[in-house]
Amino acid sequence: MKNKFTNTTLPFRFCLSPFTCFKIPFAFYLLAFTLFISACSPKGPYAVTNKVYKKETDSVLNVMQRQQPVALADTTGAPIPSSWVGTVNLNARKPNYVIIHFTAQDSAAQTLKTFTVTSTQVSAHYVIGRDGHVYHMLNDYLRAWQAGISKWGSITDMNSISLGIELDNNGSEPFAPAQINSLLALLAQLKKAYNIPTANFIGHQDIAPGRKPDPGPYFPWQILAQHGFGYWSDDVLELAPDNFDPNTALRLIGYDTRNLSAAIVAFKRHFVQTDYTPQLTQLDLNVLYNVYKKY
Repeated sequence: MKNKFTNTTLPFRFCLSPFTCFKIPFAFYLLAFTLFISACSPKGPYAVTNKVYKKETDSVLNVMQRQQPVALADTTGAPIPSSWVGTVNLNARKPNYVIIHFTAQDSAAQTLKTFTVTSTQVSAHYVIGRDGHVYHMLNDYLRAWQAGISKWGSITDMNSISLGIELDNNGSEPFAPAQINSLLALLAQLKKAYNIPTANFIGHQDIAPGRKPDPGPYFPWQILAQHGFGYWSDDVLELAPDNFDPNTALRLIGYDTRNLSAAIVAFKRHFVQTDYTPQLTQLDLNVLYNVYKKY
C-alpha cells in the first residue's frame, strides 16, 4: 500500500454538512496549504538579506563596544604604558552631507537586487522609486558604499560623512513628480534631524567629476534649492569681474580642480544644465561668480 503522503491523487473529503461533501485532490490541498503558509510568513522577499544585514550590524556594534587600550611601542620596541578609561561625553557620529545619484538601471527592483548581493560592492542609504516609494536600506549612522573615489574640498572619504540617495532613473529621462516629492520630504527630514547645511546637498557628479554624471541633466537642482537643499544662481546675474578666477571659484565651492575641464563640466551639469562643454561662456562665468559668492 502506498504511503498517503506520496500518493498525490488520493482525494480528501471536505464536508459542509453531514449530507454535503466534496472530494479534494491531495495536490490541491498541499498547494493551498503552501500558499497559506507563505502568505502568513512575516519574513518577506528580503528575509535572507535582512538576516545578513543584522549580522553585519551586530559586527559593527561589537567593534564599537570594545574597551581595550591602544597597543603602542617606542622606537626601541619597548611597550608604552596605556590603559582604557571610558569617557562619559559621547554620542554617535552623524552625517553632514547628502549625495544624490541616479541608479542608471531599469527599475527600483533591479537596484534593490544590486544592493543586496555582495558581488556588486555598492550600496546606498535610500532608494526612491519612480512611484515615490522610499526604500531605507542602511541605518543613517552607518557608512554606505556609494561615493567611491571622490573629493569635495579637503574631504577625500565622502562615504564616511555622507548619506547616499539613489533615484530610480536610467539617466536619460525626466524624474517623476512623485519621486521628487518623496525626495523633498526625505531631504527635509534629514536636514532637520542632522542639521545638514544648505550647501551640503550635492550630486555624485560634483564629488567625482570626470567619473560620474549623475544625477544628470534632468535633475531639478533649482527646485531643491528653492526648498533649501543646495544653492542655485539668482535670476539677475552680476557680470563676473575681469580679474575673476574660475579655477579658484570652483575650488572654493568644493570641486576637485586637478582636472579643470572635468570640474567645469560637473559644475555646468549642476548649475547651468544647458551646455556640458568644458569651456566657460560669459553666462557660465556669471553663474559661477554668483554661486561661488554663496559658499
